[in-house]
Amino acid sequence: MKINWGTGLVIGMILFIGFIMFFVIKMSTNKDFNHDLVTEEYYKKELAYQEEIDAEENLKDFSESITGEKVAEGWLLKFPEEINPSKVKGTVFLYRPSNKQLDFDFPIVLSGSNLLIPDKRLLDGRWNITIEWEYEKKKYLYKKSITY
Repeated sequence: MKINWGTGLVIGMILFIGFIMFFVIKMSTNKDFNHDLVTEEYYKKELAYQEEIDAEENLKDFSESITGEKVAEGWLLKFPEEINPSKVKGTVFLYRPSNKQLDFDFPIVLSGSNLLIPDKRLLDGRWNITIEWEYEKKKYLYKKSITY
């Protein structure tokens, strides 16, 4: 049987489409390739986005911003000196983009105007820090990506 160029072209296209379909099905059904969303309640979070923008803008009320640095004990966050630490209420959320099992959050407990994230909780690599806090009935939000 002789195959002409038209038949060979059709056979080649069918093999190529089959090859692509094999990998699409394999990638979408294999548990090793997990395609999770960054947040579980994406749409609910999106509705509250304007409040986040306003809370980030509120940080401009202070003469200085929150700063962070790596120290021997962990990651030290320095809040503005002008705030009263006893009036600050909120949470710190650390998000690890490469592994959601490492994500954690904890309440803000200031020592003076400092907050220490212990070294034992942090692995080397990239972290996203989100601090949501309230001070004198006004909400504030600080977001920063760090490499520990």
